[in-house]
Amino acid sequence: MTIYEPMTLATDYLLTIAAGVFAARLWRTNRMWALAFLFTAAASFFGGTSHGFGPLFVPMVGVVLWKLTVFSIGFASFFLLAGSGRILAIVAVVKLVVYISWMITHNAFIWVIADYGTTLILVGAAQLIRRTSATPWVLGSIGLSIAGAAVQASHFSLHRHFNYNDLYHVIQLAALWLLYRGGREMSGARHFGSRSPVLSNQASDARL
Repeated sequence: MTIYEPMTLATDYLLTIAAGVFAARLWRTNRMWALAFLFTAAASFFGGTSHGFGPLFVPMVGVVLWKLTVFSIGFASFFLLAGSGRILAIVAVVKLVVYISWMITHNAFIWVIADYGTTLILVGAAQLIRRTSATPWVLGSIGLSIAGAAVQASHFSLHRHFNYNDLYHVIQLAALWLLYRGGREMSGARHFGSRSPVLSNQASDARL
């Protein structure tokens, strides 16, 4: 079987695995962010499949794959924001409804960037206000995500077999790890979608 963009497929699937592992590790102590990672894994899988095998599918399958990709990113954005505070959870619900309604009839990736970018700004602002041990990790992740988006938008490629999408995925892999570390730091405190502080601290003591 022909793979049309092998490196893009490989880096997307690598993101799928990493996000899945991070989701599993956060599941017991930071459920909302674990779901954000789970939907990130789904988006990476659908996106990688589209890049790698898209031309082999009939047009309708390609459309479905793209919709699954953008909707998964929307849900990842929702759970990341909803898991960052009770007030932000209300904002997240409204934003998700607007995003899904819009993306049903639109396909441009700029709307995905706008939605996820808004989430990053709000989560970053919340972290700056709280100034917890999670703040440096989360802000570092946001900074890398912005850098990755800039690379993708610039179409800068290191090699014809390692293009701007592949480079973006590598940068995003590092950003996901930083976000995961921030999620672990948040696990010791009570927040929307988590277990009690006592159970969270017990889980924290058991970490490697």
